[in-house]
Amino acid sequence: MERGLPIVKPLRKEPGWAHRFFEYSTQGELYSKLFHAFVGGMFRALMLLGSIATLAVSQPLEYPKPKKGDVVDDHFGTKVPDPYRWLEDTDAPETAEWVKAENVLTSAYLEKLPERAGFREQMTKLLNYQRYTVPDWKGHRYLYRKNDGLQNQSVIYTLNKLSDEPRVLLDPNQLASDGTVAVTSTRVSDDGRLLAYGVAASGSDWNEIRVRDIDAGKDLSDVVKWVKFSEPGWTKDSKGFFYSKFPEPKPTGNQTFATLAYQKVYYHRLGDPAEKDRLIYERSDDPDLGFGAEVSHDGRYLLMLVNKGAEDRDLLYFKDLGDPKAPNIEAPFQPIVDKFEGEFKVVGSIGNRLYLVTDLNAPRYKIVEIDLTDPSRDHWKEVVPESKELLEEASLVGGKLVIKYLVDAKNRLLVFDLEGRQEREIGLPALGTVGSLSGDPDRPELFYVFTSFLYPSTIYRYDVSSGQNMVFQKPSVDFDPDRYETKQIFYASNDGTKIPMFIVCKKGLQLDGNNPVFLTGYGGFNISMTPSFGASYAIWIEKGGVFALPNLRGGGEYGREWHESGMKEHKQHVFDDFISAAQTLIDAKYTTAKKIAIVGGSNGGLLVGAVLTQRPDLFGAAVAEVGVLDMLRFQKFTIGWAWQSDYGSSDTPEGFQYLFKYSPLHNIKEGTCYPPTLVTTGDHDDRVVPGHSFKFAATLQAAQACANPVLIRIETKAGHGSGKPISKIIEEQSDVLAFIWNSVAGAK
Repeated sequence: MERGLPIVKPLRKEPGWAHRFFEYSTQGELYSKLFHAFVGGMFRALMLLGSIATLAVSQPLEYPKPKKGDVVDDHFGTKVPDPYRWLEDTDAPETAEWVKAENVLTSAYLEKLPERAGFREQMTKLLNYQRYTVPDWKGHRYLYRKNDGLQNQSVIYTLNKLSDEPRVLLDPNQLASDGTVAVTSTRVSDDGRLLAYGVAASGSDWNEIRVRDIDAGKDLSDVVKWVKFSEPGWTKDSKGFFYSKFPEPKPTGNQTFATLAYQKVYYHRLGDPAEKDRLIYERSDDPDLGFGAEVSHDGRYLLMLVNKGAEDRDLLYFKDLGDPKAPNIEAPFQPIVDKFEGEFKVVGSIGNRLYLVTDLNAPRYKIVEIDLTDPSRDHWKEVVPESKELLEEASLVGGKLVIKYLVDAKNRLLVFDLEGRQEREIGLPALGTVGSLSGDPDRPELFYVFTSFLYPSTIYRYDVSSGQNMVFQKPSVDFDPDRYETKQIFYASNDGTKIPMFIVCKKGLQLDGNNPVFLTGYGGFNISMTPSFGASYAIWIEKGGVFALPNLRGGGEYGREWHESGMKEHKQHVFDDFISAAQTLIDAKYTTAKKIAIVGGSNGGLLVGAVLTQRPDLFGAAVAEVGVLDMLRFQKFTIGWAWQSDYGSSDTPEGFQYLFKYSPLHNIKEGTCYPPTLVTTGDHDDRVVPGHSFKFAATLQAAQACANPVLIRIETKAGHGSGKPISKIIEEQSDVLAFIWNSVAGAK
């Protein structure tokens, strides 16, 4: 979600969000940013660790022996066995027995790791500092989130002036004793009296919208259920809000993971039961469409973005609500964009003028202005043209356009007037990432976050009129950045394409081929991997290791062409880029193959699974977190159909051919020695269903031809990661770090 914008683009339903290893976030609205923290323990003698690591894997493990079924699928004449199909049913008693047995085995192994307790202790210590989100000005008041350090969920505060004493508006930690209920979206009514907020339990994507009286601190009776990938959008009269939801799932044997029916747009009037909500828009002819509807800044227009799955192309409609204080909900929609030709991001509006970021005929994006009294394309005005740099995001603040550009995976931040003339560049403290632009079209106040690999997330307050820039909130983190350095190199992939890669390590690191490496990546869904501080690699580099992040094709770092060169039939480019990154680190004497640990989550879990099965000799350890690992059946569960825009589908002959070639589950070879491997998932993950991880782990265990462990860690009462309580984050990521350090630090 893009904070501070007058309209929220429909959430891209990609399998996961990229920054899993970066700084723990307090911002529940960042559905897609699963900021998992890794932190480490105290130094141990590497020779001792090496000997213990050898002992830990010297004896083959006794894995559970699940039954093998006789399921065989026929894909256009190719017979594909699926012996563990029964593990897809997570509610079945026999699946529960297998999960229990696997968790017992994994827990016993992890408990013996010498660094586990140290990682957990240090992680707990390092995360115990105050973290804030940017203040968001809505309904004539500020909202922000604050975590005192080890709170499972961040608390939502409000104040009318920055000089006021903030007061608690909503404490999600009171919603569940174990912290597994999270507040996702938060929207304040225009009169500042009411808060509409989304609630999700156990990491699920399912939300229910509740309404709170801000002054009374109590919820109203209004509750809307079966909401996914949508946020409430208040009308200017503060009497109701628009939202999108799915029909209530029909009861099945495995209801949680049922494929979704089509989404519809509704208007909820306060005080009415949800059953009486007015249907605003539906497209039963195309069930794959998703909708994001919100009212313009002045309350005159309802803007609706329409997307199809995770594809970066949109439709855009609007309706004239008339008098904002008495909106005509039944007014007809009018098209602005009625063909899937390009991506559109709503920047903001001033009166009839609507500002959009688009890549229509501009692969690196531009900004156009549309007059809603005559929205025909021949009347569009190009305000900021496409340039060599990627126009990543823009916000309308105080009558100015604040634009974030991406240059070789690093941000610049500039201010333009509404005619497209550049006025100034906002100086940033280092090469890094700008996030969470938050501002209001009528106020000159901009808040933004800056972070880099060695620069913890810091909130800045900038005045677009005067150019004054000041630190607003700076965290106090027990980490000395002066001891480390960040390098960016460009290496050649196997087809000669130049790929950027960040390398973070201690200054003066000896390039003797003996350094343990934490290598991660994503490479999909137009998501850019940019520098961000993370407790994970902070302790890794403190212990003498190297952290490396290549910007793989399939991401969004260089625009549409870069994205498309890593999707569908070109997905192998992503894996080749990652393999080439590992080989580059070896050739440059940073490390050797046995000392490279690869970690990735969701689409990054697919990346880990694919390169693990293609080049098991190249890595010393692998961790696939909530990964998409069965590429022949991903589209058959929950929101999986939405990923066909990036992956294609095995339901077509051509899609089956290229998916079958790299699908991690189907490319495990019996009799192969795979490196130590840890698979992680949540039993309530209703985005990438746990059946992916279950079947992959069972198949890999059966195929393993050496003593290297193949383990699966299955978290209960947890989903894909959104809103995961910090206590569970500490436990899970301590285990991950202990596993990979044990596997590679002492390897020869």
